[in-house]
Amino acid sequence: MITALIVIHIAFFLWIAFNRLFLPALPKQPAVKAEPSVSILVPMRNEERNVPTIVRSLKETDWEKAEFILLNDQSTDGTQAALDREIAGDKRFTVLQGVELPDGWVGKVHACHQLQKHASGDYLFFVDADVRFRKQAVRQTLDLMEKRGAALLSGFPAFEVPVFLSKLLVPMLHFVILFHLPLALANYAKFPAATAANGMWMAFERKAYDAIGGHEAVRTSLVEDVHIAHTLKQAGHKVLLANITASVKCRMYETPAEVWEGFLKNSYTGIGRSPLIALLLTLFYSVFYIFPLFLAAAGLMTANWIWLVPYVLTVLQRWYVDMVTNQRWYLAFLIPLQAAAMLAVLLTAMKKSLKNEPYTWKGRHYS
Repeated sequence: MITALIVIHIAFFLWIAFNRLFLPALPKQPAVKAEPSVSILVPMRNEERNVPTIVRSLKETDWEKAEFILLNDQSTDGTQAALDREIAGDKRFTVLQGVELPDGWVGKVHACHQLQKHASGDYLFFVDADVRFRKQAVRQTLDLMEKRGAALLSGFPAFEVPVFLSKLLVPMLHFVILFHLPLALANYAKFPAATAANGMWMAFERKAYDAIGGHEAVRTSLVEDVHIAHTLKQAGHKVLLANITASVKCRMYETPAEVWEGFLKNSYTGIGRSPLIALLLTLFYSVFYIFPLFLAAAGLMTANWIWLVPYVLTVLQRWYVDMVTNQRWYLAFLIPLQAAAMLAVLLTAMKKSLKNEPYTWKGRHYS
């Protein structure tokens, strides 16, 4: 059994390393041939703490033909006051006030829908308020879209993880993509089922976005980023998932409660609310990523050193992903706890869904 486990984990590592070859990085020396206009659109609900950093990133962008449109989505904190203070008359900024959320819409989706109505750019960049990006990030994104003929470019940023639960759950986003998503199919084939996107950083060619109906086409979705990418692919457009971690960072959560609620609303929905897939994932991660820790502990106590090898190989897999995606290297040693936390969220989300209990996020409830 130990030998089989070692062989399987070596195969897992080789698969991750191979799959990574099909995840293009933003170019270090972008050279965009065209000079399209860009609208950078930021939905904001209770984002007071993130206003200074997102506004600073917007102000420092080196793409001159850009407009910045931010929507205060009925915030109940000091978001508006922070916007007034940080923007301070900068004419490149427009701040909109969100209207009441209509029935049948998810909050962020409706905020994005309102934003695009006021945008005039040839390209629409939807950016979350907790994102920070380098001044060349817009130029780099446009360059890669131009070279690959993409109607949508998206990616997962490098993550700042201030609380312990975020150290467990947030970096697993990169691992899940590099392990479970066949990136050759996602980025180089017109195969809608193999599609991924991330709403923190989504750059659309405006014509393609309008042609599929924009965010209105996915108004009921809790994972609108994936669904809108899927819709684009179905319509024949190229969708590109890129490694944006060298230029884009995100500090998603500040408290354990935020981490838990944020992952709770997306984890089960993200696998199509399938109990079978949830149970298969539970079995898979329990056997291959949690069990090796107990095996290693037993090996230490009995001096069976080969029993440590499966755990070491799981750490090596996580370390490789962290190296590629600019995460802290030491988080790799937490892979068994990360897998356990991910399963805890998934199973809790499944339980809530089966009992028809709503998910809660920023004071709104979704079924």
